[in-house]
Amino acid sequence: MVGGVLIGLASVWLLVANGRIAGVSGILHGLFAGPSGSAPGARAGDRLWRAWFIAGLVVAGIAWHAFAGPAPIRQGFGLGWVALAGLLVGFGTRMSGGCTSGHGVCGLGRLSLRSLVAVAIFMAAGMAAAFVVRHPLGLPS
Repeated sequence: MVGGVLIGLASVWLLVANGRIAGVSGILHGLFAGPSGSAPGARAGDRLWRAWFIAGLVVAGIAWHAFAGPAPIRQGFGLGWVALAGLLVGFGTRMSGGCTSGHGVCGLGRLSLRSLVAVAIFMAAGMAAAFVVRHPLGLPS
C-alpha cells in the first residue's frame, strides 16, 4: 500500500511540476526519440529528466533485490515465451497509446475515458493470457 501511495504521489508531482504524464513507455520512447518531434510532446532538454526517471526505475529494482532478496525464478517458462510476452506487451502498448502506468495510474486519476477503456482491455488480455498459459499450453503457474 505504501508503494502505491508513493507511485501516486510521484505521478502527481511529475504532472504538477513538469506537466508530464508518468507513463513509462512514453518516457522511454521520448528518451530515445528526443525532441525531434517524433515523440509526442517532446521538448528540448527532455532527455535528462527522462534518463533520470528510467535510471530511478533500474536503481529501485536493484535496491529491492539487495534488500528483499532475489525474486524466485520461474521454472518451465523458457526465454522464448518471455521474449514473445515482451513483444506482445510492446505491441499492445503501442496500439493503446500508452502503458499500464500511463493509463492505469495517471489516466484513471485524471478520469480519462480513453484510459478506462485501455485498462479494461489490459486486464481482459492479461486474464486471457493467464488462462491460455495455464490451461491450453499447460505451463506451470
